[in-house]
Amino acid sequence: MTIISQLSVFIENRAGRINEVTRILAESGINMSAFSLAESADFGILRMIVSDVEGARAALREAHFGVSVTEVICITCPNRAGAMHRVMEVLAREQIFIEYMYAFSEGETADVVIRPSDVARAAEILHSFDFGERE
Repeated sequence: MTIISQLSVFIENRAGRINEVTRILAESGINMSAFSLAESADFGILRMIVSDVEGARAALREAHFGVSVTEVICITCPNRAGAMHRVMEVLAREQIFIEYMYAFSEGETADVVIRPSDVARAAEILHSFDFGERE
């Protein structure tokens, strides 16, 4: 379990806006290792884990995108049935609300990005249960 910085980019719901974000990151030499897109009627929020948070924030702001940085928790757990339930059970028991989450898996492990209501407390709880460190 690791606390990491996540970039949130606010984008208009129109063709080509995500392409603009990925072009800016590519031209800046910044890699996206994970992302999630959520939308409403007028705009979307592109949440990303990137190789250079400050560089990405600066490049996107220069291009007039609304950008914020948020702390999230990344958990590496076994990629098998019940592993995520174990994490959620512990957080629910401790009254930690999950604002959003997204995950990706490869082979034997899964990486889960969680935005809890209280990052520090959730990290402390998860650390005490040894849910794994992100490598």
